[in-house]
Order: sequence, then C-alpha cells, then structure tokens
Amino acid sequence: MSERTIWITGASSGIGAALAREWAERGTRIVLSGRDEARLREVADGLDTETLILPFDVRDEAAMRAATQEAIGWRGVDIFVANAGISQRSAAVDTAMQVYRDIIDIDLTSQIAATQALLPHLVERGSGRLVFISSIAGKVGVPMRTAYCAAKFGLIGYADALRAELSQSGIDVHVVCPGSVATNVSRNALNADGSPRGTSDKAIDNGISADEAARRIIDAIELNSREIIVAEGMEEAMGELRRTPDQLFDQVAAMVASGYMEKMKAEV
Repeated sequence: MSERTIWITGASSGIGAALAREWAERGTRIVLSGRDEARLREVADGLDTETLILPFDVRDEAAMRAATQEAIGWRGVDIFVANAGISQRSAAVDTAMQVYRDIIDIDLTSQIAATQALLPHLVERGSGRLVFISSIAGKVGVPMRTAYCAAKFGLIGYADALRAELSQSGIDVHVVCPGSVATNVSRNALNADGSPRGTSDKAIDNGISADEAARRIIDAIELNSREIIVAEGMEEAMGELRRTPDQLFDQVAAMVASGYMEKMKAEV
C-alpha cells in the first residue's frame, strides 16, 4: 500500500475526505481534487502522508486534463476515485431542465471525461483500479431524485461496460453504491430551480458515518469486490435486491476474452 498513489475527486468533504483519511492511515500517497482549494488544504493538513492538491471544477475539461497530466507526472496514479457529485431534492414535474443538465454533467459526463483522460496512463502501465462512487439511487429509482438517479444509473452502466473492456488489461473497476451516509449531500442538493437546498434529511443525518463508509469501501476494494454496497436496513435490502450477479460480470468478461471486441472492430 505504501507504494500506491490514490487520486480522489470530490475530496474536500464527506466520503471523499474520509477515503483520503483512511487510505492515508494505510500508508498510501494521496492526490486531492475538488473546487475549494482551502478545504482541500484542510483535508491535506490532517493526513500523515505525502499529498498533492489539484483543485479544479470537474466541468472544466481543460483544467481536468491539466490536472491529470500533473498527477501522472507526480507519482503516477494507481487508484482513481470518481467521487465528485451533487444530488437533488425535487419532483420531476417541478424541476427545470437545466437542473437535469447540471446534475448529469457533474455526476456522469464529467466523471466519464476524467476517466477517459486517465485511461491511457493505466492501460500503458497494465495495472490500476478505477472506483466509481454511484449510489443505491443508481440501482433503485428514488422519488425526488430523478436527475440524480439518471446520472448514477448511467455511471454504473459506463463502469460495468468499461470493466468488461478492461478485463484482460490488469485494470480493475469497482462500483460503490452508498446508501445514507452522514455527509452534506442533502444540504448541498439542488432544488427544482437549481438553488441549493440548504437543509439535510433525517435519514442522512442518522446514516453511516463517512469514516465507517470509507473503511467498508476500501476493505471491499482490497478484496477486489466489483460492486460494493455500503448501506443498512431497507437501503441495504434494496441494493442487494438489485445487485448484479458476479456470474454476469464473468460472462461478459468471457466475451471479451474470446475476442468479442476484435470481431466487432473487424465488422466496421
């Protein structure tokens, strides 16, 4: 672990900051990214490990690509955690279309763009891990979160397809589906008009602590679990009900191993 470098987006608070703390305790180097440089520095100051701060807005593709090259040049990247995101609390009938565009851009399109920018580095090395922080709401449609669900479902689809493509490359892909974790996710969620909600939910406030969620996530990654559900009670039951069977992951990976991609390319 001491030789690994972990790059985490959305690292200034919540699950991202907790993952940084837990991985730092396990001896890894940490790259922290997010929009707020001051808050990233606060997180870095609490880590007893070598750190690099790369602040940028995930929607700024030019800044993201520059940060990618800086992270690669610093120590390389062994594990990339696509954690940046924003939630929603509004009924679909009331929600402005711009809210859908903003949430899908932040939670899905920008995560794909960041992964695509880093992917050649990992493929060239022939090793690494990609970790996508989705949600139970990426497995089960949840009321008042239509935009958020659309983005998080999409993130899982991208990750699952990417995992199959990379199954012969030495790169592992993990999907994390947290339920209620005690963070500011509800407080920062968007209302129907795109304004910040500003208040939290009781379920979130009473949820799993961010530090406990981080421990569970990292333990599961170390066990090479491909789909990681971090939830309790009804949320855990819903996630398990919609869990993708490992046999299906293996079946799709076997298609790649048998030359499926080469055959598809040859038909073009």
